[in-house]
Amino acid sequence: MTSRGTGGAGGGPRAPSAAAALQLVVEALADRKAVDAVVLDLRGLCAATDYFVIVSGTSDAHVRGMADHLVAALAPAGVAPHHVEGLAQGRWVLLDYVDFVVHVFHPELRDFYQLERLWGDAPVVAAGDAGGTGAKG
Repeated sequence: MTSRGTGGAGGGPRAPSAAAALQLVVEALADRKAVDAVVLDLRGLCAATDYFVIVSGTSDAHVRGMADHLVAALAPAGVAPHHVEGLAQGRWVLLDYVDFVVHVFHPELRDFYQLERLWGDAPVVAAGDAGGTGAKG
């Protein structure tokens, strides 16, 4: 995972595994009252990332606040986003952590883009089971 710290002697904090990082993501977003959180397991379906985390906020400010909180919450674990888009607008914030991508949507845009439907072949992973096999549906 390229979002990991260097670890080892003299390095920064060692980043958690993707499964542990996903658990941190789900908890951080729940702390900020994320709506309809979904984790999709894209392993074997997409070469770009292993997981999508999709949540909604209730307003542009809520979307921005969740995204800011998530970045701050993962930083102490040595996990930093490789790329961030949409933070200033707060309608759809994309946080690319390489092994997983977090999509924080305003409800109207989530309904419009329907990522869950677009990636309908991907198993939905239970919030506490990001490292497991998951179950579709």
